[in-house]
Amino acid sequence: MAQFDEDIVHSFGLGSIEVNGTVNTRHVSAKGNISALGNVNAGDNVNAGNMVNTTHVSATGNISALGNVNAGNMNVTGDILLQNADCAEDFNIADDIFAEPGSVMVLGEEGALFPCNSAYDKRVAGVISGAGGYKPGIVLDRQQTEPLQVNYKRLPIALLGKVFCRVDAQHAAIEVGDLLTTSPTLGHAMKATDRENAFGAVIGKALAPLDRGRGLIPVLVAPR
Repeated sequence: MAQFDEDIVHSFGLGSIEVNGTVNTRHVSAKGNISALGNVNAGDNVNAGNMVNTTHVSATGNISALGNVNAGNMNVTGDILLQNADCAEDFNIADDIFAEPGSVMVLGEEGALFPCNSAYDKRVAGVISGAGGYKPGIVLDRQQTEPLQVNYKRLPIALLGKVFCRVDAQHAAIEVGDLLTTSPTLGHAMKATDRENAFGAVIGKALAPLDRGRGLIPVLVAPR
């Protein structure tokens, strides 16, 4: 059991910090790991060269680690700022299906996804995250593939936010703000020109134009 006076500035420049109780201090810093079975409470910053492992992390300043931050609870009094673009969730994709970042994916049997291959498909789920200059900021349901799902791989599908998407403009030129839906071109979106059929099959809005051919453009994804 270890507890430190919160009025004292503690700076640890070497190795790791491991305690079985609570750390109460204005500043916690380590070049290695910070791990506690209890709480780490800092009035200022929590900085670790590698990772922070604890039941509870609280800081009014910064929490920074080059590795992972694992905490049962985390209290943030300021903003959470993410450098990357979209909110994604991992889904099962059959191993024998070629699906690359930017591909438009639809729901298949038993919840697994596959690239779209028809127009106005209401089974559309989202776009595989990670194409172009956008990476997922949040990934939900990150887990290992279950033993009974050895024929599947798991990939992040952008459900909300900005993502680069593969589109086909041969059906209609795409302008900024156009609603996009699934197309007959494998894994590609197209401009939604039929409002009635587009209901429930929209992927999102185009953030860049494409006059002709196929390409990769940024899209504000919001399936509906």
